[in-house]
Amino acid sequence: MPTARIYRRPKNAMSSGRANTQNWVLEFEPVEAKRADPLTGWAGSGDTRQQVKLEFPSAEAALAYAEREGIEAHVIPAPERKLKLQAYADNFR
Repeated sequence: MPTARIYRRPKNAMSSGRANTQNWVLEFEPVEAKRADPLTGWAGSGDTRQQVKLEFPSAEAALAYAEREGIEAHVIPAPERKLKLQAYADNFR
């Protein structure tokens, strides 16, 4: 039985935007380890499920899909947003 993890993408640290962080992602866990290709040196494996990432509007929808398709899945809870409230004047203290 394939296993998968369901998580919410974190905000990109390189930008202030929150694009693509509202959806939940179902991603299959790797079955075999990656190995270096002798000709090119690129890492790869024969497991094609690692390329599949499905997006859902909620964790419940992702879990329902996993149960319907016979996929054993576990949900990784979304981290809490921590707001650092400060004023511009705090830079000159």
